[in-house]
Amino acid sequence: MPQTIISLATSDLIVKKSRFLGFVLPVADRAAAQAVVARLRAEHPDAAHVCWALLAGGQSAAVDDGEPGGTAGRPMLDVLRHQDLEGVLAAVVRYYGGIKLGAGGLVRAYTDAVAQALLKVEKVAIVRYAEMRCTLPYSLEGLLRRELAAAGAELLEVAHDQRVTLAFRIAQAAAPALVDQLNEAASGQLEWPKQQDALFK
Repeated sequence: MPQTIISLATSDLIVKKSRFLGFVLPVADRAAAQAVVARLRAEHPDAAHVCWALLAGGQSAAVDDGEPGGTAGRPMLDVLRHQDLEGVLAAVVRYYGGIKLGAGGLVRAYTDAVAQALLKVEKVAIVRYAEMRCTLPYSLEGLLRRELAAAGAELLEVAHDQRVTLAFRIAQAAAPALVDQLNEAASGQLEWPKQQDALFK
């Protein structure tokens, strides 16, 4: 299950006199990530490289920022993917220490900087929700409210007209089973919008 992180975490590594400052933090999209990277560049004007990797909003990025191709951004992105993270930016600021590390050394350093920062963060599962609605006779409103509460669904709206309309939200993974449960509890007296009903056939 994909996870995200809820706060910034950092790491600080010295590898053969080069200093690698790692940063991992939650971001919504590429624009937010680029703003953070720009801020890091401004805060570290003497750094040789500010490399970064992103998984957010269906977008990914792996930026080497002058390091040999594939030695910084890609290994950092691999760490995020391996930990099944989403909505996360990893950035590493490198101060060059005068000793070349070689491709393997760079990959290890950038990987370790991100991995060590991620050891310090709290990860939370990303739960995707479905918003649903159904109509029912007034006599079933109490029953449906109890069923929704028991299933952990969040009641969003209740409208009273010729029938009662209930709008609610539930984790997508639990939605099909809940629809079956509600239909059974209401003995087939629920009505669901056609396009919504089709999702769970």
